[in-house]
Amino acid sequence: NGKPDAQTALGFGIVVIMARRSSQNGPLSSLVIRLVVNTGALAAAAGIVNYFSAGHFTLREGPFFIGDWQSAIIASLLIGLVNALIRPIVLMTTCLLQLLTLGLFTLVVNGLMLLAASWLAERFSVAFRVDGFGAAFWGALLISLVSTILTKALK
Repeated sequence: NGKPDAQTALGFGIVVIMARRSSQNGPLSSLVIRLVVNTGALAAAAGIVNYFSAGHFTLREGPFFIGDWQSAIIASLLIGLVNALIRPIVLMTTCLLQLLTLGLFTLVVNGLMLLAASWLAERFSVAFRVDGFGAAFWGALLISLVSTILTKALK
């Protein structure tokens, strides 16, 4: 039906594990695996954030909206682009704040990068939206956790 849900997020994880075991880990396969891991982490984070907001696991309503699986993949690419181009500049400019908070301000920066990706998605008419800093903060934290767990599972 094209709508990501809990089964889709779980499916991404299974595909990643199968791809990892069957590939020779060339540069292209590593990139595809990373994209699948990040997309799965994005879908899982959206479902969890919306669960606590809307009361049930959903990706199509709540403060963290993903319209379909294509939008999830494009949103993952946009998040990667924002993290590669904008995040290093923001981290450098907030270096003192990072030091004073013992690195905890990185969580705020990650939330802001998720909001920036959401803003870009809106400009490119991608069905991906994060409403508010709270959803972005918790979403970014969950994306990091799920992505780390899936990446560790592949090693």
